[in-house]
Amino acid sequence: MKFVRFALAGGLLIAATSAIAQDRPQVDAARIDATMRAMFSRVSPEWQARAQLDDTQRACTERRNQVSAAEADAIQARERATVVLPPDGNFLGDWRKGFQVANNGRGGQFSDPAGTIAGGNCFACHQMDPKEVSYGTLGPSLAAYGRDRNYDPELIRDAYIKIYNSQAAVACSNMPRFGAMKVLTIDQIKDVLAYLFDRQSPVNQ
Repeated sequence: MKFVRFALAGGLLIAATSAIAQDRPQVDAARIDATMRAMFSRVSPEWQARAQLDDTQRACTERRNQVSAAEADAIQARERATVVLPPDGNFLGDWRKGFQVANNGRGGQFSDPAGTIAGGNCFACHQMDPKEVSYGTLGPSLAAYGRDRNYDPELIRDAYIKIYNSQAAVACSNMPRFGAMKVLTIDQIKDVLAYLFDRQSPVNQ
């Protein structure tokens, strides 16, 4: 009897899931693209380009971030090719400057005057300094990040790649592609890494 109940429950669940999937409205990608072009028709070519999806954004959007293993591999390979490592081979900058980058949410907005230095706005999604009382929770806590990883040079390099282009590490990541999209410079990324990995940084105290 229990098996029958479970079988019936499973069948109902599958049917309900199928019904939900069928009820989901179909997305007309061409219409969305046309609407976006119309919305940004009077802005600079730079802003028009920013409003268009690249191959990775389109794949993740159309699949609601649920890409296949093969698609994930293709995304990571494509995005990994965009990563530029520090020319001097040094991944750590100044943690004090990294704190400033992590707290700066300006840059890349219509209201920003020309020459505005963009920040990473890291605290919007992460806890970093464990004494900080205001931070977001969309991403994991980064408190004690370097200390918990024994300041491993390989993990520092991996973290650089993740910040430079998050989708080189995790396909369809919610994290911005800071370096690949030229939001942050290589030096700024190095400073953020120092904030995460420097033994003197408050993150690791």
